[in-house]
Amino acid sequence: QVQLVETGGDLVQAGGSLRLSCAASGSIKSIGAVTWYRQAPGKQREMVAAITRGGDTNYADSVKGRFSISRDNAKNTVYLQMNSLKPEDTALYYCNADSIAYYDRGYLRSLVNYRGQGTQVTVSS
Repeated sequence: QVQLVETGGDLVQAGGSLRLSCAASGSIKSIGAVTWYRQAPGKQREMVAAITRGGDTNYADSVKGRFSISRDNAKNTVYLQMNSLKPEDTALYYCNADSIAYYDRGYLRSLVNYRGQGTQVTVSS
């Protein structure tokens, strides 16, 4: 079984920082590009940041200069460092992997567009 689990969400004051983690568990061979999304109640899902397996990154304009995405392929984990948080950053944050290759009883299998359950980030003013 493969799971993506996001952790690190919390309640913080404006101006504070958080680091989110997106960790894959299971017999993972490799993970492709990973994107962090967020969704606030009553709002559309927003792409926050993305990183390719090779480390190329892309950010939403709203978080450029404040957020930083990184990954540790050996640990099958992607991070989202969030600084200078604003109340408008409040949302459920979740990660999505465009592909995950894993071993299942000796067979190599793959998942596409696999996401976790998310972690809540709340920023108070």
